[in-house]
Amino acid sequence: MYLKNLLNDYLNFIEIEKNRSIHTRDNYERYITHFLRWLSSYIGKSYESLTPKDVNYDNLREYRLFLNREITDSGDNRKKNTQGYYIIAIRNLFKYLIRRDIDIISPDKIDLPRMGDREVNIISEDELLRLLNAPDLSTLKGMRDKAILELLFSTGLRVSELCSLNKNSINFETNEFSVKGKGRKIRVVFLSERAKKYLIDWLKARKEMVEEPLFISLSSVKNKEHTRLTSRSIERIIKHYSIKAGITKKVVPHTLRHCFATDLLQNGADLRSVQSMLGHASISTTQIYTHLTNKELKETYNKFHGKKIKRY
Repeated sequence: MYLKNLLNDYLNFIEIEKNRSIHTRDNYERYITHFLRWLSSYIGKSYESLTPKDVNYDNLREYRLFLNREITDSGDNRKKNTQGYYIIAIRNLFKYLIRRDIDIISPDKIDLPRMGDREVNIISEDELLRLLNAPDLSTLKGMRDKAILELLFSTGLRVSELCSLNKNSINFETNEFSVKGKGRKIRVVFLSERAKKYLIDWLKARKEMVEEPLFISLSSVKNKEHTRLTSRSIERIIKHYSIKAGITKKVVPHTLRHCFATDLLQNGADLRSVQSMLGHASISTTQIYTHLTNKELKETYNKFHGKKIKRY
């Protein structure tokens, strides 16, 4: 059997049997195809004719070196965590093949790249306020963008979750609604009164626009063909207002998700509750925020550090 065909079988498996999103399927296809095309070039065999017997530990080690040294389109080396995504995808493909009794090297012997702690991109409270207040509310675009910013900070939504919302998605009576997150898992998120106000203002302002999506592109107003905003569109909007607000750090939609989580923890929310509100499968993912919010550690430091050292 050819690896190209087995890969297609695996992608169908994770989409149908594992209930993974199309986005996840596309990512896995990209990661594994990257490896197979490298392997084709490395061993001098056509991509279409590759078989499981063409994979061994030696060429996998060479691929790991190639992946680590490869220069991406941005002109930089590939980050360790991104390299990890490629290796995880390959390991999962091999696990699937073993379940089908296809002879392939053991995925358990393929080590993942060692990665440091995940860096959380956070902005200060003052920067956050400047960002939220950056849109011009005298324009339709400003009202839409204000609602987007406030909703992201109020709910901690992922950008893909935000883009998928429709006008009837939100229950303004209970100030809550359900979203389908990673792994198509459904969770409940809550709406602040502040975000609710700006969302209602936006819906009233666009009342003559009958399109279903909650957030639409306004670039085609003349043609009356308003389309749903994409993740890339939201990223450009956030970047525009971060520059307008005078923020020198890189600000992306996920930054507001970080701000949402940090705000909750700094105000006393427990880690498990924040985990549920973020839709994290593992508590360890949520724990990346604890070093930003542990006031007790700072108080201990200020109380006990350097007390016997003379001050000059």
